[in-house]
Parts: sequence; structure tokens; C-alpha cells
Amino acid sequence: MAATTSQSMGSLPSGLEICVTAPDMLYLPELVTGGLVWILVASTHVEPPNPLGWVMFVSIFCFVMTLLWMIIFVTGCHKSGSGWAAADFAYHAVATLFYLSAAVDLAYITFLMKLGPFRIYQIDIAAVVFAYTATLLYFIHTVLSSLRWKHF
Repeated sequence: MAATTSQSMGSLPSGLEICVTAPDMLYLPELVTGGLVWILVASTHVEPPNPLGWVMFVSIFCFVMTLLWMIIFVTGCHKSGSGWAAADFAYHAVATLFYLSAAVDLAYITFLMKLGPFRIYQIDIAAVVFAYTATLLYFIHTVLSSLRWKHF
């Protein structure tokens, strides 16, 4: 008898499986932390507007794209294709870089504005914490997505 070797192919979850499989279980925490960054930055006086405009762009862009990505996975539109695994890795890598640049920008602006109103400073500190938390979540998702992509 000839020995057969079966190589397990990776697969992308769909439906409620995304709530229990790594890295897809990170979609909801990414949405929550990204939404909090968006809300906290929007609730303060935007000064200077340009760097905080970048933070707002990143938080809104990543929130919308992660929501769309989650909908694609829940509905199963990806058909468990290897191209979708690569796209999942690529999107989360870009989101990680975006959030890292936005978090550094926000931390620097918050540091410069520390002599302003204390309440605004507290809100900015919270936004910085959530921006770095979102960066960490997207980074973990990127690493786990790359491992999943490798098995396709």
C-alpha cells in the first residue's frame, strides 16, 4: 500500500465561528477600542487639527474596514480562499502601521497639551491608551493572520 500524506489546509471561519477562532475573535475588541479612540478624540477640542485629523482618519477608516471585514467573515463571502487569508494579513498589517503612527502622533500632541484644561487632558490620555491598545490588538491579529495564511 502506498502511504498517503495529507497536508491540512488552513480554512477561514464563517458565521459565529469567528467568535471562537483566533485571530477572528479580535474583531470585536478592535471595533470597541477603535470606536473609543474615535469618540474620545472627537469629544475634545481639535488643536492642532492636522495631526489629530490623521488620528481621526485612522480610527474611522479602521473602524469601518474592520466592520466590513467582520461582515464578510460572518456571512462567509470569502469562501475560505487563500487570497482572502492573504488579504486579511495585509489589511491588519496596514491597520497596525496606521494605528501605531496615529498613537504616536496622539501621544505627542497630548504631551504638548498637558498645560491645557485638565478634563481635556484626561480625555486625551484615555484616547492615547485606547490607541495603543488598538495597535496591540491589530498587531496580534496580524501575527496570527500571517500564521494562518502560511498554512494555506
